[in-house]
Amino acid sequence: MSVVDLSRLQFALTALYHFLFVPLTLGLSVLLGIMESVYVMTGRRIWRDMTVFWGILFGINFAMGVATGITMEFQFGMNWSYYSQYVGDVFGAPLAIEGLMAFFLEATFIGLFFFGWDRLSKPGHLAVTWCVALGSNFSALWILVANAWMQNPVGSRFNPDTVRMEVTDFLAVIFNPVAQSKFVHTVAAGYVTGAMFVLSIGAYYLLRGRHVELARRSITVAASFGLASALSVVVLGDESGYVTTQNQKAKLAAIEAMWRTEPAPAAFTIFGIPDQDKHETRYALEAPWALGLIATRSLTQAIPGIFDLVDDAKLRIGRGVEAYRAMLSLQSDPANQAARRTIAMRQRDLGYAMLLRRYVDDPTRANADDINRAAWDTIPNVPALFWSFRIMVAIGFYFIALFAYAFVVAARRRLDRRKGLLRLALWSLPLPWIAAELGWIVAEYGRQPWIIEGVLPTFLAASPIAASNIWLSLAGFVVFYTALLVVDLYLLAKYVRLGPSESWLVPDLATRLAPPGGVEMEPRTLHHPSLERMEPKGAGPSGI
Repeated sequence: MSVVDLSRLQFALTALYHFLFVPLTLGLSVLLGIMESVYVMTGRRIWRDMTVFWGILFGINFAMGVATGITMEFQFGMNWSYYSQYVGDVFGAPLAIEGLMAFFLEATFIGLFFFGWDRLSKPGHLAVTWCVALGSNFSALWILVANAWMQNPVGSRFNPDTVRMEVTDFLAVIFNPVAQSKFVHTVAAGYVTGAMFVLSIGAYYLLRGRHVELARRSITVAASFGLASALSVVVLGDESGYVTTQNQKAKLAAIEAMWRTEPAPAAFTIFGIPDQDKHETRYALEAPWALGLIATRSLTQAIPGIFDLVDDAKLRIGRGVEAYRAMLSLQSDPANQAARRTIAMRQRDLGYAMLLRRYVDDPTRANADDINRAAWDTIPNVPALFWSFRIMVAIGFYFIALFAYAFVVAARRRLDRRKGLLRLALWSLPLPWIAAELGWIVAEYGRQPWIIEGVLPTFLAASPIAASNIWLSLAGFVVFYTALLVVDLYLLAKYVRLGPSESWLVPDLATRLAPPGGVEMEPRTLHHPSLERMEPKGAGPSGI
């Protein structure tokens, strides 16, 4: 494997590991706010116990998310040094803001959430809980702003003197249409993950006949919140499809395995077997007009197919070669105004000329065959995107049906009688993570061959380091991250088995604290966040 392939593999693995924790953090944080809001309004102890219990699981997951996320930022400088040098002026700002929000704002409120139960008033602690939820969501916002710029590089320009991308309009970077659609879609998917987690654990308790009151209420909250979130994911996914049509036509064509431009409105391929070698999709089952309505919101706008997009890429490569030639002229004569005008006019196509660097050292000397191969490189892997998208969508519609059914059953107070539903909810626990990872593949793998869409090819962005160094760090990441995942699963399983803090018993504590003479002490239930006193039988308060 080349240095670029290894660097991509390493970042993909670390990102996939990290994204196992992010959606659950987003979803549980909001559910904690909902549960504690009910506690403050009703004053019923059961809702506080629910908030404390799910808060413990949230804390475990949050800690693992932070541990796996820190290393990703260092990879930009270590594995992707030219990327960092080329676009650091743009990409660094939202990344820095995210770090401030995640490690200062969010972490502070998380500390108050866990240690402020007996130190803050009920409304004060509730405000802290909602600040944790807001902090988690704002942290995701800035990461997605940075990622959206990679998908749609707005608010920036190429500076031929520094050979870097520079910010021209920071507000345009923040309010990037891709950032808006990605944020709401990703956050809604995180809400679904949190709801599915609570629903599954609640179903587990009901099947075992444990913590029945907590489980019933948790399932009711999760089912209603999950249904609203799952419906939102579908609606917001439609918006993502529309934005993709405007900015990443090759990604959309690959997702749909649309080889040729169809008359408007285009059909949506429900099922098919794409063949990237023969450039065809066999056994296609289509829904007429559906893709045209979703992707263009019109009946008259055509969606370009892969062949037409390749032809367009050839034209852009030719225009990009003009800009590349002007760059060479400018290096030898910085006062060449004609070269500057050419670069200003063709800078949006300069990245396409850089695709030729895979085949020739000097893009100005590329032949027709080189240009043809570079143009086909702009098309992502069609089968991978085609199937990833459809499996993700199928899981999304399954969630709508499951949450709707659970909501109806919970509203009728018949959860105990629906063992099949409870088992189905329990076995559905991994599905949100599968859908989330598939969505990540569609978004990131679908951007290839670009690390910055239309600006910088991925194979030029990697650091010039030895492949052996990457193999070593990759092995270290796999071992370390796998260990973290095992610890995370162990801790989650441990506290799920323990259940709410109301059921935590320490049977040997009484024996250890018994005074000389063998006075028997009775173990008492330990309440979170403070421990209850333990008193000797037949005696007054022990003072312990």
